[in-house]
Amino acid sequence: MFKLFDWFSPLIQFVRTWTAISLICLVITWSFPAQAVTRIDPQLEQQVLQIIREHPEAIIESVQAYQQLQQQKVKQSQQEFLQDLKTNPQTVIGESPITGSTQSKTVLVEFSDFQCPYCAEAHKTLKQLLAKYPDKVKLVYKNFPLVSIHAEALPAAAAAWAAYQQGKFWEYHDALFTNQKQLGEALYLDIAKKLKLDISKFKRDLTLATPAIIRDIQLAEKLAISGTPFFVINSPTFSGVVQLADIENILTGAK
Repeated sequence: MFKLFDWFSPLIQFVRTWTAISLICLVITWSFPAQAVTRIDPQLEQQVLQIIREHPEAIIESVQAYQQLQQQKVKQSQQEFLQDLKTNPQTVIGESPITGSTQSKTVLVEFSDFQCPYCAEAHKTLKQLLAKYPDKVKLVYKNFPLVSIHAEALPAAAAAWAAYQQGKFWEYHDALFTNQKQLGEALYLDIAKKLKLDISKFKRDLTLATPAIIRDIQLAEKLAISGTPFFVINSPTFSGVVQLADIENILTGAK
């Protein structure tokens, strides 16, 4: 699995530390009249800097407290997501594309990126699993385009959403992964034509796809998902984050 934030975490830590320092300085400026904000007393400024030098642990403690709070929020969001997946899966599924058995109690939620090579490999395995266990799992697709590293991830997701509006999401989805190295406007239109979509409607729907994709991205961020593909499963035997390699074992144990 590609971990988007693994190399990014030291930079995030640095930014958070300096954010804490900035907040301290901001609180000080709030304590003075507006006309004084642009002319902070140099002596006061030196005093503040001296306090920071003498008590760097205060900054570290502030950052740690912030991180703990964020971790608690993430954990709560994850627990709520899993609970919804158990008791009312439709709230998780929403308007997302689904395939497999509509009657199955086992729901597999995939967060994926059409330009991610790891997702393309996972796609092959999932196709095999769905063919092997057609009555045992319901697969739900959620978009998580890693736009900072994959320039075509978002346009590809929009094209797939447009195809979904004409009942052809999974066919379009398969074609995107099969032709992943050719992602681009020409391919999106070519797939639409081969699937005999209404091209005028397809082009209009491309401009309407953003809100649905953003909802998926916001959910992924709320759950602190850091890479793709990412899977969450709920079955009679297991509930939670799952590795692709373990999905078949869970399906064979599902009723």
